[in-house]
Amino acid sequence: MTRFGPVGRLVLLGALSAQAVRAADEFVQLEGDRVVWRPVTLTFRGPHARETDSTPNPFTDYRLTVTFQHDQGPMFKVPGYFAADGRAADTSASEGDRWRVHFVPDLPGLWRWSAELVAGPHVALSGEAGRPVPPIHGATGEFRVQPTSGATSGWDRGRLVVVPGARYRKFAGSGQWFLKTGTDSPETLLAYADFDGTRATKSNAPLKTYTAHVQDWRPGDPVWKGDRGKGLIGALNYLASAGVNSVSMLTYNAGGDGDNVWPFVDRDDKLHYDVSKLDQWRRVFEHAARLGLHLHFKLQETENDDHRPKFTPTALDGGALGPERKLYLRELVARFAHVPALTWNLGEECTLSTEELVAMARYLRSLDPYGHHVVVHTFPNKQEEVYTPLLGRADVLTGVSLQNPWNVAHERTWTWVHRSRQSGHVWVVGHDEQNPAELGVPPDEGYQGFDGVAKPKKGTAYTRHDIRRLCLWGTWLAGGEGVEYYFGYQLPHNDLNAEDFRSRAASWADARRGRRFFEENSIPFWAMDNADELVGNPQRKNTVYCFAQPGQVYVVYLPNGGTAELDLRAVQGQFEVRWFDPRTEGPAAGIPGGSVQGGAQVKLGPPPAMPNEDWVVWLRRTQ
Repeated sequence: MTRFGPVGRLVLLGALSAQAVRAADEFVQLEGDRVVWRPVTLTFRGPHARETDSTPNPFTDYRLTVTFQHDQGPMFKVPGYFAADGRAADTSASEGDRWRVHFVPDLPGLWRWSAELVAGPHVALSGEAGRPVPPIHGATGEFRVQPTSGATSGWDRGRLVVVPGARYRKFAGSGQWFLKTGTDSPETLLAYADFDGTRATKSNAPLKTYTAHVQDWRPGDPVWKGDRGKGLIGALNYLASAGVNSVSMLTYNAGGDGDNVWPFVDRDDKLHYDVSKLDQWRRVFEHAARLGLHLHFKLQETENDDHRPKFTPTALDGGALGPERKLYLRELVARFAHVPALTWNLGEECTLSTEELVAMARYLRSLDPYGHHVVVHTFPNKQEEVYTPLLGRADVLTGVSLQNPWNVAHERTWTWVHRSRQSGHVWVVGHDEQNPAELGVPPDEGYQGFDGVAKPKKGTAYTRHDIRRLCLWGTWLAGGEGVEYYFGYQLPHNDLNAEDFRSRAASWADARRGRRFFEENSIPFWAMDNADELVGNPQRKNTVYCFAQPGQVYVVYLPNGGTAELDLRAVQGQFEVRWFDPRTEGPAAGIPGGSVQGGAQVKLGPPPAMPNEDWVVWLRRTQ
């Protein structure tokens, strides 16, 4: 047995000479803080390969798996990957002999690991035994993990987990429940000029530099290859500071609207992966995790489906679960599943068949050692076709990602929450893309001379205030997890070319204020349900919304101000009334509004000021 560095212990059988000890020290490196919820990385020295090799292919023809076992029972089988020289983000290396695995321990104490590396044609994609590859195969080791000493990083809240029977997720470390306020645009976030092997194919979808956010990069933040990455890292810093807690992105969109994001060495080579590009992606994702940002990975765009009049060459395996799709899922899980707050989205505007979705989801879930959230997104007019056959399938989805017109978010979110509950398997439901598709959420009034008004060819003009009223609060009070804002494709800094997130600063502020209301007042939204019937709105129209833990807490939202009546006839007790202004910064506790007594139909309103604007009325039982 030989000790290496200060980080752990490698266990080898037999007596070791001094030369063998030095060889063992060079064979494996363990990096990380060794604190609960912080990532630990094992990097092995193994067979030399090139990312373009085909005989053997380092991605399909080797399978690295490391099992991590806690001394009190928990066990994780974690897939690993080919890492070139182990420093590819900085060196752009395409070859080397380093193989890597990332693990996030969830308990303090002693963890033991054992490695398996096998080789054989397409062994990474099958359950076949393969040929053992020493010295990695059979290697074991151990390390100790300390408890967290306080939340100094987004990692320290723990993994964001799906709670059986709940409509929300919560952080396993802190116990905090999650309300989402995110950005859905640009979907081509990863079409970034500073990433290796990234190129534009369409004139209307150029590579991004995020120049406007270089100012937001801070000394000590990550970069690569000298000073690359400051724009995107700065953009994440800005979003986190603005109260955004979720960032969405496509990881593959060849043939899509942007046609500028893929993880491969070449756009059409789906069996060889760009190791340095993916190492740079990882650096960005891990920084997002430190900031406390949730990552929403959209695994493909609708143009990657194969349900069009003719064969779509960019569809992985023509839509089926074949070697291309299996490898793609394995590589993403191996490289990024250690990120604590994550959603796997099977496809954006997805039209894969039920059988294809089931196969893809099951395979993905078999690979992911941490059981992250799995959803699918589709067109508004495809929801019945795509979602309905998946209701009640606990082995497939844990939720859905909705795209709908901004002014039907409340009713549509409630529909899928309600129907999933009726099926016996409750979904976590997010509203992640706002139609009309060409406009989405508009920029702020005054940004680059924009007047703040989105003017669709058909329908009513609207502003970000309407988005706040009917989409943000409409989603929350229907029982949805939250929103991500989509920017359309016609307005300034739209979904195809957005690089300045300050273009929606006021919208981020609206969402931040709303989330503060729930979090700082300890409103138990995870234990509450939509109760529009109590305010005379059983059709869930955009007139008044109610969210309730009956007999304890009621949140009533007035999109257009005015008054409402709340039915408290079925409960007893006294309730304190407070008014919260969702439009302007101020105390999250709001303005005192007296008290009401249960056992009656009580009148709420008018608001304490600006009676024709939107207001939140909050009632909490006091005795």
